[in-house]
Amino acid sequence: MESEKEYHIGIAPGEIPKLVLLPGDPDRSKKIAEQFFDNPEEIAKKREYWSFKGTWNDVPIAVCSTGIGCPSAAIALEELVKVGCKTFIRVGTSGAISHNVVSGDIVIFSGSVRDEGTSRQYVPIEFPAVAHPDTVIALTKAAEKRGATYHVGIGHSKDAFYSEHPDYVADPDSMRKKWAAMKDANVLATEMEAAALFVIGHLRGVKVGAACVVIGENVDQEAKIVGKPPLDDLVTISLDALTSI
Repeated sequence: MESEKEYHIGIAPGEIPKLVLLPGDPDRSKKIAEQFFDNPEEIAKKREYWSFKGTWNDVPIAVCSTGIGCPSAAIALEELVKVGCKTFIRVGTSGAISHNVVSGDIVIFSGSVRDEGTSRQYVPIEFPAVAHPDTVIALTKAAEKRGATYHVGIGHSKDAFYSEHPDYVADPDSMRKKWAAMKDANVLATEMEAAALFVIGHLRGVKVGAACVVIGENVDQEAKIVGKPPLDDLVTISLDALTSI
C-alpha cells in the first residue's frame, strides 16, 4: 500500500472517497472535518496536503487542502484524480472586484480569468477555464436553500497575492487599469486556485467547481482583508452541493 501512495498527497487508491472539498489552508481542512463531518478520520498529512474523510448526510466525503496558489492546487487535483476521486469543489476565500460584492458574500464561480501561469503549461491561453456546469447548478441551488447572500459569475485567478496592491508592483498605473477593466467586465472576485483547477478538471474528465467567501474589498485602491467570516454557510453549501451531484 505504501508504494501505491501518491508522492505529494500521501494517499493510495481506496483510501479516500470520490467526493472532495479543496480548501487551501491545511488547518481549514482539519476544521472542516472536525466541525462538519460525521465520524471524521485523518487520511494523510504531507507537505501542504492534509486530508480527512467522513460522511455528510450518510454520504462518504473527503477534504484535502491544496496550499496557496495554482501550482500546489494542480498537484493535489492531479494526484487525487489518480487515486479515484471524481468530483471536487474548491472552498476558499476571495477578494471582491465587483462593487456588488462585499465581505461575507458567497461567490460561486462559473469560470475564471486565467491570470496565472500554471494552466498555461497545460493549454493555450485561448482555452477557457470553466467550472463543470453540474457544480454551478448544485452550488446555486444549495446557496438558495441556505438563504445565503451569493453571486454567480466569472472570477479571477492570479499568482501574486500582493499584486492586488498597485503600489507593490513595478507599473502601478497599468495594474490599476487592469483591475478597473475587470470591474467594468463584471468579474466578481479574485483568488489564487480556481482557473488551474477548472482547466485540469476538464482535461481529466472530472467535475470541478468553486465557491469562495469574500474577505477582502477595494482591490482598486488598497486591498484590505476585512476578517475571516464563519465557515458555516460556505462549507454547508459546498457539502450539500457536492453530495447532490
